[in-house]
Amino acid sequence: MRVIFAGTPEFARVALERLQSAGHEIVLVLTQPDRPAGRGLKLQASSVKTYARAHNLPVAQPRSLRLDGKFPEEAAAAKEVIQAAKADVMVVAAYGLILPQWVLDEMDCLNIHASLLPRWRGAAPIHRAIEAGDIETGVTIMQMDAGLDTGDMLLVQSLPITHCGPNADTTGSLHDKLAALGGDLIVHALKLAATSGLKPQAQPVTGVTYAHKIDKTESAVDWREDADVIERRIRAFNPTPGASTQLGGEVIKLWRSELTSYSRNADERCGAILSLNSTGIDVACGSGVLRLTELQRAGGKRLPVADFLRGADLQPGITLGVSADTGP
Repeated sequence: MRVIFAGTPEFARVALERLQSAGHEIVLVLTQPDRPAGRGLKLQASSVKTYARAHNLPVAQPRSLRLDGKFPEEAAAAKEVIQAAKADVMVVAAYGLILPQWVLDEMDCLNIHASLLPRWRGAAPIHRAIEAGDIETGVTIMQMDAGLDTGDMLLVQSLPITHCGPNADTTGSLHDKLAALGGDLIVHALKLAATSGLKPQAQPVTGVTYAHKIDKTESAVDWREDADVIERRIRAFNPTPGASTQLGGEVIKLWRSELTSYSRNADERCGAILSLNSTGIDVACGSGVLRLTELQRAGGKRLPVADFLRGADLQPGITLGVSADTGP
């Protein structure tokens, strides 16, 4: 098939690679404009653009596709190249721009969405699934419409989420699994589409949830929450934006933790360090105790707890975080 691909981050790059490897002709790649990144804030191309350039695929980077929006000239230019591409289908994966109605009217637009719709419509379905403690997630190939992830489902495949043990999923690990699944599923979807084998199914009207974009203000751990809630959030925010806590006015990133069988006494402050050794730093939570096993000081590297403690002046009784002055 002649495919226009619209996507921006690594999740989308995997799908683009799978489509090209399957023999589809990528006639145009749409991706977000280059963004400042790194300490020098140099403009950096998206993962999709980097792949497209390396494989000599035509790229367009409009800031908007809305003809009546803030950048109508860019949208009009994009409309010309989209129409000139004479594609059979547009595949969309984490593009970052809303497709206006004129795009939907041009051709079938299929979206690779990293959740089991209608659960976790929106911007951060992987983060929110881990944070909520969902036992499974998956990928939905969806026929796009004017709503926010509301179109008919074409293919759905589930994937379990691991919440326990050394291989417990983070957003990083689950992202990689879902990216691979999404790439395979969209290739299969186009194969079925070529033989009219896709059967659209309306999304259920019950069970709708929204995966709101992650705000950096969510990073700070509130030790008044239950230990299992904090543990999931640490994994959900790994690798970005990273969960954090305060230690003597310094921000400490928290990358790995585990639940313990210990229970906290009622007179112990939330956020108080109860014990510490080379296996972990045990912290009192609203309910239960959380053991921190991988941490990072500002400007430093991510370290296992044994290495972190060598450079940290910590002892039982010190209180971490936002609830330090609020009592247990």
